[in-house]
Amino acid sequence: INAEYMGHSECLFFFVLLFLIFLFSSLFRHKVHIFLLSAFFSLSLSLGREKPGVMAAEAQRMKRKVLLMGKSGSGKTSMRSIIFANYIARDTQRLGATIDVEHSHVKFLGNLALNLWDCGGQEAFLENYLESQRDHIFSNVAVLIYVFDVVTKDAQKDLQYFQNIMEAIIQNSKSAKVFCLIHKMDLLAESTRESVFQTKRSELEAVAQPLEIACFKTSIWDETLYKAWSEIVYSLIPNVSDLEKHLSDFARVCEADEVVLFERATFLVISSATLSSHPDPHRFEKISNIVKQFKLSCTKAYASFQAMEVLNSNFTAFIDTFTQHTYIMVVMTDKTIHSAATRLNIQAARRHFERFVKESGSGMSSVL
Repeated sequence: INAEYMGHSECLFFFVLLFLIFLFSSLFRHKVHIFLLSAFFSLSLSLGREKPGVMAAEAQRMKRKVLLMGKSGSGKTSMRSIIFANYIARDTQRLGATIDVEHSHVKFLGNLALNLWDCGGQEAFLENYLESQRDHIFSNVAVLIYVFDVVTKDAQKDLQYFQNIMEAIIQNSKSAKVFCLIHKMDLLAESTRESVFQTKRSELEAVAQPLEIACFKTSIWDETLYKAWSEIVYSLIPNVSDLEKHLSDFARVCEADEVVLFERATFLVISSATLSSHPDPHRFEKISNIVKQFKLSCTKAYASFQAMEVLNSNFTAFIDTFTQHTYIMVVMTDKTIHSAATRLNIQAARRHFERFVKESGSGMSSVL
């Protein structure tokens, strides 16, 4: 009996019914046995027809449609492969162009599922999306991610396609969140990157009106890719302010300087709590990049990454599995706090956060 599909009273009824089957079958031979057994299976099948359907409908509401768009060669599939398929940057060179639309389903925090549509960027495909497939592509979109190749020779045409896509989003999914990734920034001289990015952002914000957009400069060769995708995933997490409050409470109890929660498969930053200032605003994304590369190295050596402790004269950092779908990092600078005490606090907090993250995920239908 699968208790996941029925309530406690229903389970109790079935156990009593089973008991009666075996009790009376010995007294009345096969007739009562067959009658009760038939009633048992009829009722269980009747309930089974309804509950899985309800669960399937609920699961469908948890999915968030994410469009990944941009001109051919802009780097869409490479970044998707690094974040979700555990590629390293140099291995993406062997990836081919996306043909039409490639669908992938990515689970976050158990209940949060991203229905990712990687849309091919060849002109024929882009025109098809905007004409014959307009309603199919742009309906029910939770997030649009448009990738711009910062060194493209067709910048004006790329901007025109973006404007047309924004019109389709306004028409079909006005509540969608829009993220623009100004990609391949590593190909520009470091001294010009910020000015080029600011100019491009102003240009895109003007085109996107009346929708608001968030712009990021990215490259597959550094932590900027993790920064952008962490912000995208963060925007989809329900009750994230409550999660941050719980992390802050945990940090105070541990007397930690910082506590960071990472998604387990991608190692994207989900949430954090900082109780003391730090000069590097990109430190979390750098850690995401470094630890994910280390995890991949462990996999190649047929080992699994469980936890690590980094200790030096300035701080102690603990990275450990936390809930079913997360890792946690706790950073301590107080040398009077023993490492065993911090590990014990992490262990004690697991059950609470497991329950909270599960309940947070179940409220997904109210998001976006």
